Amino acid sequence: MLDLRRLRLLRELHARGTMHGAARALGYTPSAISQQLAVLEREAGAKLLERTGRTVRLTDAGQALVRHAAVLLDGLEAAEAEVAAIAAGHPAGVVRVSAFQSAFLQIVAPAVATLGASHPGIRVEVTEAEVEESIPALRLRQLDAVVGDEYAGQPRPVHADLTRESLVHEQVRLVLPESHPQAGNAKVRMADLAGERWAACQPGTGHRNMQIRACRDLGHFEPDLRYASDDFLILVEMVRTAGACALLPDLVLGYGVPGVAVRPLAEGPIDREVFLLTRATRTPAVEAVAAALHEAAMA
Repeated sequence: MLDLRRLRLLRELHARGTMHGAARALGYTPSAISQQLAVLEREAGAKLLERTGRTVRLTDAGQALVRHAAVLLDGLEAAEAEVAAIAAGHPAGVVRVSAFQSAFLQIVAPAVATLGASHPGIRVEVTEAEVEESIPALRLRQLDAVVGDEYAGQPRPVHADLTRESLVHEQVRLVLPESHPQAGNAKVRMADLAGERWAACQPGTGHRNMQIRACRDLGHFEPDLRYASDDFLILVEMVRTAGACALLPDLVLGYGVPGVAVRPLAEGPIDREVFLLTRATRTPAVEAVAAALHEAAMA
């Protein structure tokens, strides 16, 4: 009989591509992963892996097992959730959520507070993380829900095994030091900021890509990106104290940002959507968390 824990190892290996990657993700040693997958091959009675240099490729039999593993793991998760709910008399269990910083503060934290009163049997564990790293973890069942964002013109990949729901639609605005020459204008042209220093999120994030695109497409210049942080409040502080410019969404600016000027772009708005991602098959506990996140986003 095939062991579900070993099937999960195989699925992780398929996603990561190397024994070391799978081992880091699951907290195993590479040798332990290798030994467990050797046992899985004996259980399956077929060769599941082919090594090509430092990487490992799944055979056709291995690919087939990975597809079935997803269905089996969904079923196991649903069974565990149903038993927990029956035992508790209401939705119960652990729901692991990730969110980027501003959504964490403005949406997730209020939702967790609401759930503490309305669904005491649900334990919500929340991690601050960018959507780029969270989506693979969601698909591999290391997370149950992801609050992510998407900027206009930069669509996120679509995954058939995930469900996406919109939480907030908002605009991105220009943030300047109060003393900046353009701060007195009702709207600011990007072309007038060509010589400025900029603060943005880390390379590879949607926010940084949006800011580079805006400078290139609207202002026709290459931005001088001097300050990098995935903490939007740090970016605001670099505007206030270091004289940087930044493009930041309303969810951040809703806190009020003294010492800076917030202006719309003369070229027109840049839109951002904040969304919720879950696996297509949801437990009652995940449904309850999703409802709370929607409620908090509308508040």
